[in-house]
Amino acid sequence: MRFDRLTRPLLFLLLSAGALLAQVAPTLLLVNAKVWTVNRSHPEAEAVAIRGNRIIAVGSTEEITRLKQDGTAVIDLEGRRVLPGFNDAHVHFYAGGANLTGPQLRYSKSEAEMRDTLGTYAKAQPSGQWITGGNWDHENWTPSHLPTRETIDPVTRAWPVMIKRIDGHMSLANSLALQLAGVNKETKDVPGGVIVRDADGNPTGVLKDAAQKLVERVIPPPSQGQIIAAIRAAQTYANDQGVTSVQDMSAAPPIIRAYQSMLADGQLRVRIAGQQPLQTWQRLAAVGLQADFGNEILHIGGLKGFADGSLGSTTALLFQPYLDSPNTSGIPSDELSNPKQMYANIEGADAAGLQIAIHAIGDKANNTILNFYDQAIAHNGSRDRRFRIEHAQHLTPADIPRFGRLGVIASMQPYHLMDDGRWAEKRVGPERAKTAYAFRTLLDTGAHLAFGSDWDVAPMSPLMGIYGAVTRTTLDGKHPDGWTPSQKISVAEAVYAYTMGSAYASFDEKMKGSIEPGKLADLVVLKDDIFAIEPAKIADARVYMTVFNGQVIASTTLNPQYQKLPSGLLLRP
Repeated sequence: MRFDRLTRPLLFLLLSAGALLAQVAPTLLLVNAKVWTVNRSHPEAEAVAIRGNRIIAVGSTEEITRLKQDGTAVIDLEGRRVLPGFNDAHVHFYAGGANLTGPQLRYSKSEAEMRDTLGTYAKAQPSGQWITGGNWDHENWTPSHLPTRETIDPVTRAWPVMIKRIDGHMSLANSLALQLAGVNKETKDVPGGVIVRDADGNPTGVLKDAAQKLVERVIPPPSQGQIIAAIRAAQTYANDQGVTSVQDMSAAPPIIRAYQSMLADGQLRVRIAGQQPLQTWQRLAAVGLQADFGNEILHIGGLKGFADGSLGSTTALLFQPYLDSPNTSGIPSDELSNPKQMYANIEGADAAGLQIAIHAIGDKANNTILNFYDQAIAHNGSRDRRFRIEHAQHLTPADIPRFGRLGVIASMQPYHLMDDGRWAEKRVGPERAKTAYAFRTLLDTGAHLAFGSDWDVAPMSPLMGIYGAVTRTTLDGKHPDGWTPSQKISVAEAVYAYTMGSAYASFDEKMKGSIEPGKLADLVVLKDDIFAIEPAKIADARVYMTVFNGQVIASTTLNPQYQKLPSGLLLRP
C-alpha cells in the first residue's frame, strides 16, 4: 500500500491546459443536473466528467457531453441536484453497524414499551448471549424517569443485558449482567462515572459514563468476522444516505484491523479517518505516525479524548448546577478527573504531530479544553494542527470567538439540537440555552464548522442534519420558528459544513469536499433540490444516487436503465 495520498496524477495537474482532455476518455458523465460545486468561485454547474476515480471536468451539459467517447457511460440526471459526497465528521461506525441488528429501543414511548420490545428481542437470542445496543431514551417517556434493572429483569433472566441510552453516556444493566461483573452495593464509584443507587445503596442498573466500564469489561469481545459484518452493514447504510466519507471516533485496533482487511479485499465503500484514544497517543508517536497517515480510503493519526458526559445523562460539565438536578453540575470525564495528566497528553500528542479531538458538551468542559489548547499552542508553537472539539454544544458567549482565534474546529451534529431542544431548557434554562449549538455565531467569529451525526447516537442522515441547521426545528414541533432562531445558518453553509468543512477537519480538503477537476469522484445526487424547496421540506428530501470513487452505487430510486452500466462501474451493496 502506498501512502502518497495527496499525489496527483499528471493528467489532473495539466487539465487547465485542456490539451490532454480530448485524448482521455471519461468513464462517466453526469449531465443535465444542478451541480453545487462548493467551490465559492464557481458554485453552480450543469455536468461533471469522471475518469476512473477522479473528476476531470465540470461545466455545462454541452461542454461535458462533447467529451463522450466510445465506452463512456452517460447518466441524464434530468435536473436533479448534485452535491459532493457527504462527509460525516463524527460517527461510531462499528457500533452503529452492530446495533442495526440489535434491539431497537430508540423510539419506545414508555418504559413498558421498552421492556416489551427488549423481551421480544431476547426470546429470539440463544440463552446466555449478551444483549447490547438498544439506544433507549427516557426523555421520550411521560413523565421522563430513569429505568431500573427491575424494569427489564422479568423479560431477560436468561440473558445478560447492557443497553445504552442514545447518547452512549449512560447504560442500563440487568441483574444478571451486574452479577457477572461483580457490581453490587459494596462497589465504589469510579472517577468520571456514577453508579446510580436506590435508597439502600444498591445499584439500580443505571451506570453513567466511566462506570459503564465496570460491566463492559466482562462482555466478550466481537470476533473479526462479526466486526467486518457490522462494518459492511454500516457502509451500506452510509451509502444510502449519500455519505462517502466518515470520521470514526471509536476506531480501536481490532476495528482498524478489520478496515485494513476490507481495504485489501476491495470491500470498503466509504473513506475512513480513524481516531484512536488520546490516552494511547504514545503508541502512535513511538512508530512515528503523524496526523493524516494513510491513503485516500483509510487513514489514521487522530486522537479522541473526553472532557465530560452528556446533557441527557446530566453528566455534561457545567459552570452552574442543572436546574432539574440542582445537586450536580455534571462530572468531569475519567480523563479530566486528572487535569494535569490530560493536559500532558494533549501537549505531548500535539508535539508529536498528531491531531487531537476532544468531546466536550458542557460550557465548563468546553472552556477547559479551549484553555488546554491555548496552552499547548503557546508551548509547542504555531503550525497547522487543526485542534477539534467534538460537539461544542453549550458555550459561554466569551468562549465562542476563541474557536476562530485559536483555529479550533467545532465538530458539531445538527440533529442533536432537534432532539435536545425538546428538553434542554429544563436542564439549563432559556438564558444558557441561547448559546447552545451556536452555529451562526461560531461562523461569524471565524470558526471552521464540521458537521456529522454522532451515529448511532443519532441517525446518519446529512439531509436531516442540514434541515436541523437551517430550521432549528425540534422533534416535538414546539419551536416552529426554530429553537434559538438567531443561530440558523443557510443551506449553502450547512452543505459546506458537511463537505468541505468535514474534509478540512481531517486534512482532506485538497482531495475531496468539492466538485472540482482533480478531486476524488465522490458525489451524491438528490431527488429534491434542497436549494429551491422550502427549508421545512428538506426533512423530506431523499438521496437518489451515490457515486463513490467514480463508481455508481445503486439505490432503490435509481432508474433501471442505469443499472446496466459498463462492467466495473456499478457497485451494489
